[in-house]
Parts: sequence; structure tokens; C-alpha cells
Amino acid sequence: MTDKEQGLRAVARVCAVALVAAALVAPPVSGAGTYKWTDEQGTIHYSDKAPPETPTKGATVLDKQARPVKRIEPPLTPEETKAKADETERERALAKARDEQARKDRALMQSYTSENEIDIARSRALSTIDTQIKSAETYSADLARRHKDLAKRKEGYGGKPVPIELERESTSIDAELSRQMILLRQKQEELAMVTAKYDTIKHRWREILADQERIAAAAAATEAAKAHNPQSPKPGAGKPATTRRPVAATEK
Repeated sequence: MTDKEQGLRAVARVCAVALVAAALVAPPVSGAGTYKWTDEQGTIHYSDKAPPETPTKGATVLDKQARPVKRIEPPLTPEETKAKADETERERALAKARDEQARKDRALMQSYTSENEIDIARSRALSTIDTQIKSAETYSADLARRHKDLAKRKEGYGGKPVPIELERESTSIDAELSRQMILLRQKQEELAMVTAKYDTIKHRWREILADQERIAAAAAATEAAKAHNPQSPKPGAGKPATTRRPVAATEK
């Protein structure tokens, strides 16, 4: 065997060893993709199947050319899981609040078509409460007058025992006066609450109307812009029309 042949055989052996080594190191190829991940000891793994459990450092899916095509995120820690659940709950609560506010806004705009209607509704509500207050005040004044008369009658007995019926009537009037005073305080508070309620309704009604007007103005501006900036002409549009040259009799 010549030196040249021996050299060629040596080169072939080296190439074969290199190919085997490359086959051992390269990740396996699969039509579904190759999974690459690092375990807790730092060892890199390749497999044509996903790991049974998501590695703590996550995993990467490779294509046939060993290029990363997908990232598998590592599992969440207990703290991250709780934070994610809290964030999901917060977003759910915000979405619910937005939906509820939208429902109230629709009902508000359906109930009142102008500020004048809101003012009329407020006047009616306040008028009802005001009537109740005046009625309670009138009744309380009558009770106070009766209480004063009873006091004079009781003084007329001097040191003598006051009849039980008179004492019962006086006690009943005192109790009724107390109830009327409580009722008057409640009605005064209700009067303030109704006033504040309709002030809030009017303020929100104005806000919604302003938003609607802004949206309408933006839509009108968009339409106006489209009208002033027509779309590009169709192919062939704008080109000079070609005129056909009359055919001479000799050319026929």
C-alpha cells in the first residue's frame, strides 16, 4: 500500500469519527419539533418529545434546522401564582365595574333627554319631601299646644293627685312629639340626599353628553377628511384616452 493510500485512509477515519461525534452532540430531528431544556444540574437535554414536567428554567422548541421557534415558560412560583390570581381578580372586578357603569349610563340617558327633565324630576321629589316636612311640623305644633294645655291642667290640681287618664295622655303626647322630631330630622337629611343625588345625575348626564358629542365630532371629521382626500384612482384612471385613427380607404 502506498503512502498516498495510507494517507487517504487516515483522512477517512478522521472524518468518520467526526461524523459520529456530531451525531451524538446534535439534537434529534423530528417532524413535530425538538425540545431543548436544561435540568437543575445544568445538563442540556434534547428530545423529540416534550419533557414530562416543565423544567424550572423552561424549554425551547427547535425546528429541523435547530432554530428556536417557541419558548416554553418555566412554571410559576407560589408567589407569582398568587400575584397572577390577584391581578386576574382585579381585572375582573374592574371589568364588572365598567359594565355596571355602562348599564347605569344607558339607563340614565334613556330616562332623561334634557337637563330640564332632570330639574323637573328633582323638583317633584323635593316637593314631596317638603310637603311631608310641613305636615310633620304642623302636627308637631299641634302636639306642642296640647302638651302645654295638659301642663296647665296638671298645675290646676295643685298638690292633689293628677288623674291617671291625664297622665297617660301627657305621656302619649310626649312620646309622639319625640317621634315627630326624629321624623323631621330624617326628612331634612333625605332632602339633602335627594338634592345631592340629582346634582350627581345632572353632572354625569353632562359628561355622557359631552363624550357623545366628542365621538360624533370625531366621526364627522373623519368623514370630512375622506371626502377631501378621495382614494387613489383606479388603474388606468387619469390616463389620456387613446383616439383611434381613422382608417383610410386605401388601407382597407
